[in-house]
Amino acid sequence: MSVSGFLEFLLENRRYSEYIAHIQRIPGKDAARSPAPVVLPARVKDWLEKEKITLYSHQAEAIEAIAAGEDVILCTPTASGKTLSFLLPFLTIRQEVRDATALAIYPAKALTRDQQKTMQELEKATGMPIQPAIYDGDTPQHDRPLIRSQAGLILTNPYELHQILPWHRQWSSFFSRLRYIILDEAHQYRGVFGSSMSVLIRRLLRICDHYGSSPQFFLSSATLANPADFARNLTGREMTIIDRSGAPTGDRFFILYNPYQEMVQPRSVYSESAEILSLLVEAGLQSLCFTGSRRMTELVSVWAKNHLHKKSPDKVNSIAAYRAGYLPKERQELERNLKAGVMRGIVSTNALELGIDIGSLDAVVMTGYPGTMMSVWQQAGRAGRSVSDALAILIAMQNPLDQFFMRHPEEFFARPHEHAIIDTKNPYILSGQLLCAASELPVRPVSDIRWFGKGIIDHLNALGENGLVAETPRGYVYTGRKRASELVSLSQISEVWTVEVRNRVIETLDIRQACREAHPGAVLIHQGERYLVGSWDFGRHRILATQEDPGYYTRVNHQTSVQIREQLMSREIRSGTLCLGRVEVSELYHGYRRLIDERTISTELLSLEPITFETISVWIEFSLEGMRILSADRDVGGSLHGAEHALIAMMPYHVLCDRWDLGGLSSASSGEVRGKPVIFIYDGYEGGIGLAERAYHIYEELCESAEKMVRECRCKDGCPACIYSPKCGNDNQPLDKTGCIALLRHSASQT
Repeated sequence: MSVSGFLEFLLENRRYSEYIAHIQRIPGKDAARSPAPVVLPARVKDWLEKEKITLYSHQAEAIEAIAAGEDVILCTPTASGKTLSFLLPFLTIRQEVRDATALAIYPAKALTRDQQKTMQELEKATGMPIQPAIYDGDTPQHDRPLIRSQAGLILTNPYELHQILPWHRQWSSFFSRLRYIILDEAHQYRGVFGSSMSVLIRRLLRICDHYGSSPQFFLSSATLANPADFARNLTGREMTIIDRSGAPTGDRFFILYNPYQEMVQPRSVYSESAEILSLLVEAGLQSLCFTGSRRMTELVSVWAKNHLHKKSPDKVNSIAAYRAGYLPKERQELERNLKAGVMRGIVSTNALELGIDIGSLDAVVMTGYPGTMMSVWQQAGRAGRSVSDALAILIAMQNPLDQFFMRHPEEFFARPHEHAIIDTKNPYILSGQLLCAASELPVRPVSDIRWFGKGIIDHLNALGENGLVAETPRGYVYTGRKRASELVSLSQISEVWTVEVRNRVIETLDIRQACREAHPGAVLIHQGERYLVGSWDFGRHRILATQEDPGYYTRVNHQTSVQIREQLMSREIRSGTLCLGRVEVSELYHGYRRLIDERTISTELLSLEPITFETISVWIEFSLEGMRILSADRDVGGSLHGAEHALIAMMPYHVLCDRWDLGGLSSASSGEVRGKPVIFIYDGYEGGIGLAERAYHIYEELCESAEKMVRECRCKDGCPACIYSPKCGNDNQPLDKTGCIALLRHSASQT
C-alpha cells in the first residue's frame, strides 16, 4: 500500500478518522544544485563526475566558506547531505597541508560507527587519505597510541574528549596539526550539557593554542531560530550561517491525531501508537515509532506485536524495540536489519532522532509532541528520504502543549523553530571546568580571561580556599587528589546517586530526581519492572531497592520556598513589576502517598533534609491594580497557582527546553516582595541555564500563549490539558481556572 493509500484507509475508517484533528500536505521541492567549487581537489572532482553527483547548493556554499577560512554553521533538515558538506572541505584542507588533522565530535557514540564507514568509503572512492579512526571509551588500550600518532580524522564524543584533555601531552602531535573541528548534531548541546560543552570547547582551544594551532569550526545542526547566537555561545566564534537547503524532498503528509478529541471515546495515546504502527507494518510501509521513555518503547513494541499476531502473524517478528541500554551488537544488528528492509517496524526513544543511517522509511509515528518543533522535524524527516512520499503522524498526549497544537494546527505548521539556549555564565559549571583546565595547564588569569571570562579570578580564589588549586609562578595549578575530570560531570551539576538492586546499578539520578522518584518507600519503575526502594546510603550516595510490585504506586509531597538573593534587572509591566535575579530555592520532600487508580490508600512521612540551591529566577510582583481584575468570588492563590503552571507548561513552545527544566512557586502574599502576590519561575538547575532570563525577555509573549492555551481548553475547572501539572508538590491544589485566565490576559497586554 502507498502512503496516499494508507491515508485514504484512515479517512474511510471511522474508528480512526474521528480522532484525526488535521491533515497537512507539505509539497515536495526540486533540488537546487551547484557546480563543484574550484577549490576542490582534482581527484574529488573526478569522483563526483564519475558518480554523476552534482552538489546541492548548500554543500557547495559550505565548501567555499571553509576554503575562505570561515567558521561555518550548517542548519539544514535531516537527510540533506550534511556529511559530504563537512568531509569535502577536509579533503581540500589536506590537499594544502598533507599532515593536517581533524577532530569530529558527536553527541552519541552510535553516530561514530556510521560516519567512520562513510569516511572510509569516500577515502577509497577518491583515493585521498582521510585516515578516520574512532577514539572513545570502547577503543582498546593497545590501539590508542597508533590512532593518536597516525589518524588524520579522529571521531569521538564530549565525554571522551573530557578525559583526553588532561593527557594532552600524548596528543601534542595531533593537536599541533589540528586544522578542523566538526561538531555534528550540534543542536543537542543545550541546557546543562550545552553549557558544559561550551567551556569544554574553550579548554580544547586553549590547548590547541598552547601547541600553536587555531582550528576552524564546522557545526552541523537542525534548523534553529538563533544559529548565530547559539554558535557564538558554544564556540566563542562568529559563524557564517548556511540555512537554505538545496536537497530535494517528496510530498509529506502530516496527520495530527488526537485520542482525546471532544465528543468521542478517549483512547490511550500509547495503545493508539501501537495499533497504528501495526497497521502501517501490515500495509507494507516501513515505519518508525518514537516514544518518550525506555519503558514505553518496550511496551508499545509488545502491544504492536500483539495487534499483528491477530491479523498478520507472519509479520510479528518484523517489529522490534530500539533504545539506550541495549548492547552495541544488538543495536547494530537492528540498524542493519532496518536499513536492509528486514525489520519493518521499530519503536524507539529519541535515540534514532540523531543521524544514524537506517535507510529510507515510509512513515513516522510520534507518541506525543516530542517537546520542540526542532525534534518534530528531525523525527518526521526520518521518513521519505530522497524524493519519495512520506507520512508523519503525531499522536497527542493529554497535556497543555499537545492539546494546544491539536486545536491550532496553523500554529503548529507555521511555528518557527525555537531558540537554543546556552548559558555561558553558570558559576558552578565554570568553576568545575576551570578546575579541569588548571589540571591541564597552569591557569593565568590575565591571558586566560579570553577563554573563561571576566570572573576567572573569583572562581580561582574560591577553588583555592577549598584547597583545590594553588597559585604558583607559572599560574594556578590543580592540587586535588583525584583526577579533576572525574570530579566534574558534563551533563549534571549536582551530586549523582545510584539505584542499586543486589549490588547492581540499574539507574543514576541527581539528588532532586532521587527525592521525587526514589525516596525511601517509593515504587520506582525501570524498564517496565517495579522496584520498591528500601533505604538510602547517604555516605556512598546509594539508593537500595528490591525488585517487587507492592500493588500500588507512590507520589511524593513537597514544599518549596524561594528567597531573593539579588535583583539583576526589572521592568514595569501592566500587572506589576517583572524582575530577574538570583534566588535560593529550598525544596522539602516531607512525605508521600500510596495510590491505587489515583485513590490514596495511605500517607507516609519522610525525614529528608531540605535541598537548597542557588539559581536564576524571573518573578512577577503583582500590583494592587494588577490584582483588581479578579472578581470577588475568585480564589487569589488558585489563580496565581494556575498561572504559574500554565506559564511553565508553555515555555517549551518558545525555547528549546522541557517543562521539567523549570520550577515554580506562587503566593498570594509573599514576604520576599513586601507581602505582594508573586509568581516565581526559576531554572531547575544550580546556577541557572538561561531559561528564566529568556522568559524575562519574552514574558508578554509567554503570557499570551499561556492564556490562549488555558482559555480554549473546554474543561470547567482545570485539567491535565491546561493548568494541572504532573510535577505539582501540592497535588494541584488550589487552582482557579477563570482567575488564571484573567491574570494571564492582563499580564499579556502591552497597554
